Amino acid sequence: MSAPFDILAVAAVVLLTLGIGFYGLRLARTTSDFMVASRAVSPLWNASAISGEYLSAASFLGIAGLVFAYGADMLWYPVGFVAGYLVLLLLVAAPLRRSGAYTVPDFAEARLASPAVRRLASLFVVVIGLLYLVPQLQGAGLTLRATTGAPVEVGAMLVAVVVTVNVAGGGMRSATFVQAFQYWLKLTAISVPALFLALAWQGDGTPDLAGPAGPVFRDTTSVRLDSPVRVEVLEPVVVEVTGSGPRVLAAGEQVLPEGTVVFPAGAAVPHIDRIEAATGDTWASPLAGAGGLEHPLYATYALVLATFLGTMGLPHVLVRFYTNPDGPAARRTTLVVLGLLGTFYLVPTLYGALGRLYTPELLLTGRTDAVVLALPRALIGGIGGQLLEALLVAGAFAAFLSTSSGLLVSTAGVLVQDVLRGTVRDFRRAAVVAAAVALALALAASSLPIGQVVGLAFAMAASTFCPLLVLGIWWRGLTPPGAAAGLIVGGGLSTAAVLSTLTGLADRGWPAALLAQPAAWTVPTAFAVMVAVSWATADRVPPDVGRTMLVLHAPEALGLNRPR
Repeated sequence: MSAPFDILAVAAVVLLTLGIGFYGLRLARTTSDFMVASRAVSPLWNASAISGEYLSAASFLGIAGLVFAYGADMLWYPVGFVAGYLVLLLLVAAPLRRSGAYTVPDFAEARLASPAVRRLASLFVVVIGLLYLVPQLQGAGLTLRATTGAPVEVGAMLVAVVVTVNVAGGGMRSATFVQAFQYWLKLTAISVPALFLALAWQGDGTPDLAGPAGPVFRDTTSVRLDSPVRVEVLEPVVVEVTGSGPRVLAAGEQVLPEGTVVFPAGAAVPHIDRIEAATGDTWASPLAGAGGLEHPLYATYALVLATFLGTMGLPHVLVRFYTNPDGPAARRTTLVVLGLLGTFYLVPTLYGALGRLYTPELLLTGRTDAVVLALPRALIGGIGGQLLEALLVAGAFAAFLSTSSGLLVSTAGVLVQDVLRGTVRDFRRAAVVAAAVALALALAASSLPIGQVVGLAFAMAASTFCPLLVLGIWWRGLTPPGAAAGLIVGGGLSTAAVLSTLTGLADRGWPAALLAQPAAWTVPTAFAVMVAVSWATADRVPPDVGRTMLVLHAPEALGLNRPR
């Protein structure tokens, strides 16, 4: 359904993004400007930019959708996303800034004096960057289609073009200005509608967020299905199917035809076969197996580990710490980020809870990620609901643009350092190539679940760069063969596990749980391999490791660290 306010909101965000980006272009001249903003970004400004690029489609839309469908267990996602920065603060932030490197591969070479490890790290930066960039483009396409009716390809191409123009034009300086603005836009866009929705809900006088049998249709509801859908009917119900008249749906598995299906008020909401039923008890109780998890305790620990340690390994997060003037500034930046992210993540849970009452039909269509965008019209309606929806659309597009900018900067930065000659013109070429590849992958893989692609990126980051950074910063015994072996084993196992889940290799029991949430065993394995191989090759410890460790940990006032 086309909505003029939504179109205007998207246009406004795009124009503001381009305008701020061109302002940054005026200040970007040198390679240092493009790569790390000349290491002159203040903690508050940098924290806003980090929060802006970190709050992706998965945060703005996905968390509310997960809480809406599966309930309390999904609250570990925002907890892990925020707590990952606490691990960064304690273990990585200041030493990483003192390394004087431009990129993660640059740090790997500076610490291990190994071009081979650098090339391997470069490969994983590109792979993780593209894995995270693809769902941003997919989410943009889905959002634009849901609110304006435009084809999925339009939103993906729009984000790709705008981000490429900004990054290729002004590099990190431009991206910093844009992402800082977009954080505050996203916080406003998700908070203001949430306030009005909460007031409207209180006025409605309905305290129950989920009945004992699961969500029900409050009123007679028409659901439009774009294609035949296989659903699980919880209770027998008589529905009206366009062109076919009344039809009795017995309890159990049923196939609904393409078209409009009308459900009576009070009917239990069927759910598509890939969304397990979440009744009132399972939805509200932790470790109740919501979402069909057979081993929820293991899945919870694995999820916590992936989000805690995966944040540390995301290239677009790490590159930000190179833009601080010094180590203390990097620590202050991380503290501010914890506050900004914690403030934002208080809100999506409200959308997920209210979706149980007012947009339960999304469980039937499978579009649970759209609950944030659908609630204003469903709960408030009229011109007010349309305006609030437009504000949310603006925030969602800001999420796609800001995260895509950070990913493109980090990916292009590695390409220009390790493949091209390192000039500003090469950086621009690398940005265009990386964006084109990500767009092609997003259009080709449109059927893959966005959440699982993001999960693969986090699992791979936790299983590769987390061991490399922690051991590289805090253990002088790490050797190039040990680092290379750990990167290969951790990256290979995490990739194989999640790809096995996507292809349905194991769908029941412990094999399914271990493959769907691999971080609990791939991360320890990667650490163990790095340590074991390093012990076996102790004679390969870099000869200048003592000086390198001193640079990483000594105060900047001593003047030991030098930019590479």
